[in-house]
Amino acid sequence: MRADPTGAFAIRPIRREDAPALALIDAAHTGVSKPEWWDDVVERHVRKGAKGGARVGLVAVAGKPEKVVGYVLGQVRAFEFGSDPCGWIYAVGVSPARLREGIATRLLEEARKRFAEIGMKLIRTMVRRDDVPVLTVFRNEGFAAGPYVELELALTEVGR
Repeated sequence: MRADPTGAFAIRPIRREDAPALALIDAAHTGVSKPEWWDDVVERHVRKGAKGGARVGLVAVAGKPEKVVGYVLGQVRAFEFGSDPCGWIYAVGVSPARLREGIATRLLEEARKRFAEIGMKLIRTMVRRDDVPVLTVFRNEGFAAGPYVELELALTEVGR
């Protein structure tokens, strides 16, 4: 476990028992409760991450007893349209009561270190273009537009 320089929280690897807290943080931001999904995701990170695998799962904890106040999840991916293997951050969240305390920044810094330790030279993520707070966090961490453009097709439009 690595303490934040301020001592306000610490960063540690994700554990199975963290899933309910991650689900609550996510639901607070998205308005959608999905505890089964979080149980599954956390289980995969614990199982594969413990073996030195290609997954990064970290939580920020504060207080005694420990309370999860943030998380970051990522994995190595290399199959999208011929892209080289790289780290992908696919989930990051901070308890609404603890926003603007540097928790997301520290989690992303630690994820960056973990990806570098397993040989990754690049990290990608995807953010809604109208989600200014999340875009700001990633841009402040040095993320910028990459060489790919995300495209989508609404299935209700197929066949028109």
